[in-house]
Amino acid sequence: MNSNIEQIIMLLVLAYLLGSIPSGVWIGKIFFHIDIRRHGSGNIGTTNTYRVLGPIAGSIVMALDISKGAVATLLPTFFHITAISPLIFGLMAILGHTFSIFDKFKGGKAVATSAGMLLAYKPAFFFLAAGIWILVILLTSMVSLASMIGFTLTTIAIFFTHDILLSVMAVILTFFIFYRHRANINRIKNGTESMVPFGLGNRLRKRKDPNE
Repeated sequence: MNSNIEQIIMLLVLAYLLGSIPSGVWIGKIFFHIDIRRHGSGNIGTTNTYRVLGPIAGSIVMALDISKGAVATLLPTFFHITAISPLIFGLMAILGHTFSIFDKFKGGKAVATSAGMLLAYKPAFFFLAAGIWILVILLTSMVSLASMIGFTLTTIAIFFTHDILLSVMAVILTFFIFYRHRANINRIKNGTESMVPFGLGNRLRKRKDPNE
């Protein structure tokens, strides 16, 4: 019994450490000799990596951050642990990503790592969130808005599964993601939020201001 508890604790710590890996920071420093925390928004996630280092680096960081959440959530499956929900391991990875031990307990906004948890636990909801995210980006050209709308609508859909733990975590994560995007929300209200170089929103802004 004690050995089982010790194994669970070790795997929870491992999940946190996986989540703590600052993909954007390490890729920026190793391959571009740039600390993305000192450029753009200063965030270590996909959007700022895309803005500072380009689409290839941004896509790699997104894939890695999604993988952190997915692998952490699958840890109890790999080690045949049934005494605790996989969601708890995914949550540890999310905490690691947001409060990284490798980045002075700072971190990203938890979007991609949370999506990775969904991918491992309920893939259908991952693809629902991804579909909404892509659609909103194509309409608004705003990654931040796409993330918030994607999580909100996916959380509503999760309620219909009657999975209480997943529903509670989805609500908490959605509120947390809105909190982490509070600066983005202000910029959206003021019409100054950064846009990706494609999509309807970007076209409309360029028509309104050709110098944009």
